[in-house]
Amino acid sequence: MRGASILLYGVICYLVFFLTFLYAIGFVADLPLPRTLDRPMPPASGAIGDWIVDLALLGLFAVQHSGMARRGYKRWLANWLPEAAERSTFVLMSSLALILLFWQWRPLPGVVWNVDHGWAWWLLYALSAFGWLIVLSGTFIINHWDLLGLRQVWLRARGAAYTPPAFVDSFYYRIVRHPLMLGFIIAFWATPRMTTGHLLFALATTGYILVAVRFLEERDLITAHGEDYRRYRREVPMICPWPRPSRQARTDFIPSKR
Repeated sequence: MRGASILLYGVICYLVFFLTFLYAIGFVADLPLPRTLDRPMPPASGAIGDWIVDLALLGLFAVQHSGMARRGYKRWLANWLPEAAERSTFVLMSSLALILLFWQWRPLPGVVWNVDHGWAWWLLYALSAFGWLIVLSGTFIINHWDLLGLRQVWLRARGAAYTPPAFVDSFYYRIVRHPLMLGFIIAFWATPRMTTGHLLFALATTGYILVAVRFLEERDLITAHGEDYRRYRREVPMICPWPRPSRQARTDFIPSKR
Protein backbone atom coordinates (compact mmCIF):
# COMPACT_ATOMS: atom_id res chain seq x y z
CA MET A 1 0.00 0.00 0.00
CA ARG A 2 2.86 2.38 0.70
CA GLY A 3 4.15 1.93 -2.85
CA ALA A 4 0.64 2.49 -4.24
CA SER A 5 0.22 5.67 -2.16
CA ILE A 6 3.52 7.06 -3.42
CA LEU A 7 2.51 6.21 -7.00
CA LEU A 8 -0.81 8.05 -6.54
CA TYR A 9 1.04 11.02 -5.07
CA GLY A 10 3.39 11.08 -8.06
CA VAL A 11 0.50 10.94 -10.54
CA ILE A 12 -1.29 13.83 -8.79
CA CYS A 13 1.92 15.91 -8.82
CA TYR A 14 2.34 15.20 -12.52
CA LEU A 15 -1.25 16.20 -13.34
CA VAL A 16 -0.82 19.45 -11.40
CA PHE A 17 2.36 20.13 -13.37
CA PHE A 18 0.77 19.37 -16.73
CA LEU A 19 -2.20 21.67 -16.15
CA THR A 20 0.17 24.37 -14.88
CA PHE A 21 2.34 23.98 -17.98
CA LEU A 22 -0.67 24.38 -20.26
CA TYR A 23 -1.81 27.47 -18.36
CA ALA A 24 1.71 28.91 -18.55
CA ILE A 25 1.52 28.87 -22.34
CA GLY A 26 -1.66 30.93 -22.29
CA PHE A 27 -0.37 33.13 -19.47
CA VAL A 28 2.72 34.18 -21.43
CA ALA A 29 0.96 34.40 -24.82
CA ASP A 30 -1.91 36.50 -23.33
CA LEU A 31 -4.56 34.06 -24.54
CA PRO A 32 -8.19 34.59 -23.39
CA LEU A 33 -7.73 33.42 -19.80
CA PRO A 34 -8.84 35.06 -16.51
CA ARG A 35 -5.28 36.17 -15.70
CA THR A 36 -2.23 36.54 -17.95
CA LEU A 37 0.90 38.66 -18.09
CA ASP A 38 -1.25 41.49 -19.52
CA ARG A 39 -4.73 40.78 -18.18
CA PRO A 40 -6.54 42.34 -16.47
CA MET A 41 -4.65 45.49 -17.50
CA PRO A 42 -4.87 48.17 -14.78
CA PRO A 43 -5.02 51.92 -15.37
CA ALA A 44 -1.67 53.48 -16.26
CA SER A 45 -0.76 54.27 -12.67
CA GLY A 46 2.78 52.87 -12.68
CA ALA A 47 2.38 51.96 -9.01
CA ILE A 48 5.68 50.90 -7.47
CA GLY A 49 3.80 48.29 -5.43
CA ASP A 50 2.96 46.34 -8.59
CA TRP A 51 6.63 46.19 -9.53
CA ILE A 52 7.54 44.97 -6.04
CA VAL A 53 4.87 42.24 -6.10
CA ASP A 54 5.95 40.98 -9.53
CA LEU A 55 9.63 40.94 -8.62
CA ALA A 56 8.83 39.15 -5.34
CA LEU A 57 6.85 36.47 -7.21
CA LEU A 58 9.68 35.94 -9.68
CA GLY A 59 12.22 35.82 -6.86
CA LEU A 60 10.14 33.32 -4.90
CA PHE A 61 10.03 30.97 -7.86
CA ALA A 62 13.78 31.31 -8.43
CA VAL A 63 14.58 30.55 -4.77
CA GLN A 64 12.20 27.59 -4.66
CA HIS A 65 13.36 26.14 -7.96
CA SER A 66 17.09 26.46 -7.29
CA GLY A 67 16.93 25.69 -3.58
CA MET A 68 15.00 22.44 -3.91
CA ALA A 69 17.36 21.26 -6.67
CA ARG A 70 20.41 21.40 -4.41
CA ARG A 71 21.88 18.20 -3.01
CA GLY A 72 21.81 19.49 0.57
CA TYR A 73 18.07 20.09 0.41
CA LYS A 74 17.51 16.65 -1.12
CA ARG A 75 19.43 15.04 1.75
CA TRP A 76 17.32 16.95 4.28
CA LEU A 77 14.10 16.01 2.50
CA ALA A 78 15.09 12.33 2.55
CA ASN A 79 14.88 12.39 6.36
CA TRP A 80 11.08 12.48 6.27
CA LEU A 81 10.00 11.78 2.69
CA PRO A 82 10.54 8.57 0.67
CA GLU A 83 13.34 9.04 -1.84
CA ALA A 84 11.07 7.97 -4.69
CA ALA A 85 8.76 10.94 -3.97
CA GLU A 86 11.51 13.59 -3.92
CA ARG A 87 11.29 14.52 -7.59
CA SER A 88 7.48 14.56 -7.54
CA THR A 89 7.61 16.93 -4.56
CA PHE A 90 9.97 19.23 -6.44
CA VAL A 91 7.60 19.21 -9.43
CA LEU A 92 4.60 19.93 -7.19
CA MET A 93 6.26 22.81 -5.34
CA SER A 94 7.47 24.36 -8.61
CA SER A 95 3.94 24.13 -9.98
CA LEU A 96 2.49 25.75 -6.85
CA ALA A 97 5.02 28.58 -7.07
CA LEU A 98 3.93 29.20 -10.66
CA ILE A 99 0.24 29.03 -9.76
CA LEU A 100 0.86 31.69 -7.10
CA LEU A 101 2.63 33.81 -9.73
CA PHE A 102 -0.30 33.40 -12.17
CA TRP A 103 -2.78 34.34 -9.44
CA GLN A 104 -1.00 37.35 -7.97
CA TRP A 105 0.81 38.77 -11.03
CA ARG A 106 0.24 42.51 -11.53
CA PRO A 107 0.12 43.50 -15.22
CA LEU A 108 2.21 46.63 -15.85
CA PRO A 109 0.96 49.26 -18.31
CA GLY A 110 3.07 50.54 -21.16
CA VAL A 111 3.86 48.99 -24.54
CA VAL A 112 7.43 48.44 -25.75
CA TRP A 113 6.42 47.17 -29.20
CA ASN A 114 3.16 46.12 -30.81
CA VAL A 115 2.67 44.12 -34.02
CA ASP A 116 -1.08 43.88 -34.45
CA HIS A 117 -1.48 42.36 -37.91
CA GLY A 118 0.23 40.82 -40.95
CA TRP A 119 2.83 38.12 -41.43
CA ALA A 120 5.03 39.40 -38.58
CA TRP A 121 2.18 38.81 -36.09
CA TRP A 122 1.82 35.22 -37.25
CA LEU A 123 5.58 34.70 -37.32
CA LEU A 124 6.06 35.84 -33.71
CA TYR A 125 3.25 33.62 -32.41
CA ALA A 126 4.59 30.69 -34.45
CA LEU A 127 8.06 31.29 -33.01
CA SER A 128 6.65 31.33 -29.49
CA ALA A 129 4.78 28.06 -30.16
CA PHE A 130 8.02 26.58 -31.50
CA GLY A 131 9.76 27.51 -28.25
CA TRP A 132 7.12 25.69 -26.19
CA LEU A 133 7.40 22.70 -28.55
CA ILE A 134 11.17 22.57 -27.94
CA VAL A 135 10.53 22.57 -24.18
CA LEU A 136 7.99 19.75 -24.21
CA SER A 137 9.64 17.54 -26.84
CA GLY A 138 13.06 18.09 -25.26
CA THR A 139 11.84 16.47 -22.03
CA PHE A 140 11.04 13.26 -23.91
CA ILE A 141 14.51 13.10 -25.41
CA ILE A 142 16.15 13.00 -21.97
CA ASN A 143 13.32 10.98 -20.30
CA HIS A 144 10.14 12.93 -19.64
CA TRP A 145 8.85 10.52 -16.99
CA ASP A 146 12.04 10.60 -14.92
CA LEU A 147 12.36 14.39 -15.15
CA LEU A 148 8.85 14.81 -13.74
CA GLY A 149 9.00 12.09 -11.11
CA LEU A 150 6.67 9.44 -12.52
CA ARG A 151 9.38 6.90 -13.28
CA GLN A 152 10.65 7.02 -9.69
CA VAL A 153 7.26 6.38 -8.09
CA TRP A 154 6.40 3.69 -10.66
CA LEU A 155 9.60 1.79 -9.90
CA ARG A 156 8.93 2.11 -6.17
CA ALA A 157 5.40 0.72 -6.61
CA ARG A 158 6.85 -2.28 -8.48
CA GLY A 159 9.58 -2.79 -5.89
CA ALA A 160 12.29 -2.21 -8.51
CA ALA A 161 15.54 -0.36 -7.92
CA TYR A 162 15.95 3.11 -9.37
CA THR A 163 18.82 3.83 -11.77
CA PRO A 164 19.48 7.35 -13.08
CA PRO A 165 18.88 7.85 -16.80
CA ALA A 166 21.87 7.62 -19.11
CA PHE A 167 23.65 10.74 -20.31
CA VAL A 168 21.99 11.98 -23.53
CA ASP A 169 23.60 14.09 -26.26
CA SER A 170 21.31 13.47 -29.23
CA PHE A 171 18.89 15.55 -31.35
CA TYR A 172 18.48 19.03 -29.77
CA TYR A 173 21.28 18.18 -27.36
CA ARG A 174 23.77 18.01 -30.23
CA ILE A 175 23.06 21.70 -30.91
CA VAL A 176 22.90 23.16 -27.39
CA ARG A 177 23.43 21.66 -23.95
CA HIS A 178 20.20 23.10 -22.53
CA PRO A 179 17.54 23.13 -25.27
CA LEU A 180 14.71 23.31 -22.75
CA MET A 181 16.06 26.64 -21.51
CA LEU A 182 16.49 27.86 -25.09
CA GLY A 183 12.85 26.94 -25.74
CA PHE A 184 11.70 28.92 -22.70
CA ILE A 185 13.69 31.99 -23.78
CA ILE A 186 12.22 31.84 -27.30
CA ALA A 187 8.68 31.44 -25.94
CA PHE A 188 9.07 34.33 -23.49
CA TRP A 189 10.50 36.84 -25.98
CA ALA A 190 8.60 36.00 -29.20
CA THR A 191 5.45 38.04 -28.74
CA PRO A 192 3.63 40.45 -31.05
CA ARG A 193 2.83 42.74 -28.12
CA MET A 194 5.61 43.39 -25.62
CA THR A 195 4.22 45.25 -22.62
CA THR A 196 6.22 46.56 -19.68
CA GLY A 197 5.07 43.63 -17.56
CA HIS A 198 5.95 41.09 -20.23
CA LEU A 199 9.37 42.70 -20.64
CA LEU A 200 9.99 42.48 -16.89
CA PHE A 201 8.99 38.81 -16.94
CA ALA A 202 11.18 38.02 -19.96
CA LEU A 203 14.23 39.86 -18.60
CA ALA A 204 13.96 38.32 -15.12
CA THR A 205 13.39 34.76 -16.30
CA THR A 206 16.14 34.96 -18.93
CA GLY A 207 18.59 36.31 -16.37
CA TYR A 208 17.65 33.57 -13.92
CA ILE A 209 18.04 30.87 -16.57
CA LEU A 210 21.52 32.06 -17.58
CA VAL A 211 22.79 32.36 -14.00
CA ALA A 212 21.20 29.15 -12.68
CA VAL A 213 22.34 27.03 -15.62
CA ARG A 214 25.89 28.38 -15.63
CA PHE A 215 26.60 28.30 -11.90
CA LEU A 216 24.26 25.64 -10.49
CA GLU A 217 22.97 23.12 -13.01
CA GLU A 218 26.24 22.77 -14.91
CA ARG A 219 28.07 22.06 -11.65
CA ASP A 220 25.57 19.34 -10.74
CA LEU A 221 25.87 17.76 -14.18
CA ILE A 222 29.66 17.63 -13.91
CA THR A 223 29.30 15.95 -10.53
CA ALA A 224 26.85 13.42 -11.96
CA HIS A 225 28.58 12.64 -15.29
CA GLY A 226 32.21 13.63 -14.76
CA GLU A 227 34.51 13.72 -17.76
CA ASP A 228 31.70 12.84 -20.20
CA TYR A 229 30.00 16.12 -19.39
CA ARG A 230 33.24 18.11 -19.39
CA ARG A 231 33.93 16.88 -22.91
CA TYR A 232 30.35 17.62 -23.92
CA ARG A 233 30.62 21.14 -22.51
CA ARG A 234 33.76 21.81 -24.52
CA GLU A 235 32.11 20.75 -27.77
CA VAL A 236 28.51 21.99 -27.51
CA PRO A 237 27.40 25.57 -26.66
CA MET A 238 25.31 26.13 -23.53
CA ILE A 239 22.17 27.85 -24.84
CA CYS A 240 22.96 29.96 -27.92
CA PRO A 241 23.17 27.54 -30.88
CA TRP A 242 26.31 28.97 -32.42
CA PRO A 243 28.41 26.30 -34.18
CA ARG A 244 31.73 25.40 -32.62
CA PRO A 245 34.71 23.95 -34.43
CA SER A 246 35.01 20.20 -34.17
CA ARG A 247 37.61 18.65 -31.91
CA GLN A 248 39.73 17.81 -34.93
CA ALA A 249 39.47 21.35 -36.30
CA ARG A 250 40.52 22.81 -32.97
CA THR A 251 43.46 20.46 -32.84
CA ASP A 252 44.56 21.56 -36.32
CA PHE A 253 44.80 25.14 -35.12
CA ILE A 254 47.03 24.41 -32.12
CA PRO A 255 50.49 25.80 -32.93
CA SER A 256 53.16 23.13 -33.06
CA LYS A 257 55.93 23.36 -30.49
CA ARG A 258 59.37 24.00 -31.91
